[in-house]
Amino acid sequence: MKIALLAPFEEPVPPVKYGGTELVVFNLAEELVKMGHDVTLLASGDSHTSAKLVVCAPAAIRTLKSARNQKTRVALNYQGLARAIEVINGGNFDIIHNHFGWQPLLFENTIDCPMVTTLHGTLVDPTEKLMHDQYRDSAFISISDSQRRHGPNLNYIATVYNGINVKSFSFNDKPGEYLAFLGRICPEKGPTYAIEIAKKTNQRLIIAAKVDPVDEDFFEEFVEPLIDGDQIIFIGEVDHEAKVKMLKNATALLSPLQWDEPFGLANIEAMACGTPVIAINRGSMKELIINDKTGYLCSNIDEMIDQVPRIGRIDRVACRQHVMENFNSKLMAKRYLEAYGQLMGD
Repeated sequence: MKIALLAPFEEPVPPVKYGGTELVVFNLAEELVKMGHDVTLLASGDSHTSAKLVVCAPAAIRTLKSARNQKTRVALNYQGLARAIEVINGGNFDIIHNHFGWQPLLFENTIDCPMVTTLHGTLVDPTEKLMHDQYRDSAFISISDSQRRHGPNLNYIATVYNGINVKSFSFNDKPGEYLAFLGRICPEKGPTYAIEIAKKTNQRLIIAAKVDPVDEDFFEEFVEPLIDGDQIIFIGEVDHEAKVKMLKNATALLSPLQWDEPFGLANIEAMACGTPVIAINRGSMKELIINDKTGYLCSNIDEMIDQVPRIGRIDRVACRQHVMENFNSKLMAKRYLEAYGQLMGD
């Protein structure tokens, strides 16, 4: 099958540090190539892939000096998208798999082969909701069943869970003595609550997280004053090696979510290392975590605090096994191929 994967251009594929969507696209491309498919990746020029790479932006747009202005960033993304559409229409592809967002839907009628869009967000944002609803009859894939709650009228052809290369996450059954928080610094992810949990349970907390420009004020006002470098440690964005080291040596990953998380790669990455997750039961968490077996699903922060002393009851081998059986990248690729076949009428 001849497949075009359209990635976001803000980060490279795979991402150097933070970048969930880009990592998913990378894992999918690698697995599809291994399976013998003819795969073209449309992405930024600093991407690395076993597929054929088509450069749609010279480098990750977030890193370009010319893209420091938000309006310029938007313009460069559309310029890259125009390049992608040109390549798609001249590429004789069997299917286009859109991971970019709603914007390619604007050009769907000009594309001469089927296109399916994987939704990577929550669909709560008014613009996202408006634009996806206007193209509700297009083909969509959700990354969790719970994600559909905020876009119930879209034409879903499948739910495909994100997958990771489990072998790249080393297992550890003798963790250190600290809790971990991994992801983005933003109110939705609940970093201040993670700090509260650590302090009330007298645990060290290591925070590895990206701070986007839009969240800098939140970080400086609410998070940074709580970082003491002793009990509460902030190490910023980390690469894969540092991420694995932090996760595998943690007693637990904290996910004190304040939004309906559509998936949350950090949770399966932690479990792949054997590290259980203590999470607020919102969004996809009940689809990723088996309560009392691979972590704890909680209704509020007080319940999370109560579960910290009980984390030793969780079998770390069971955590890794759960990810290997349900969230590996090969399984993800197989399920996407089934969805492609459904869309193409095979």
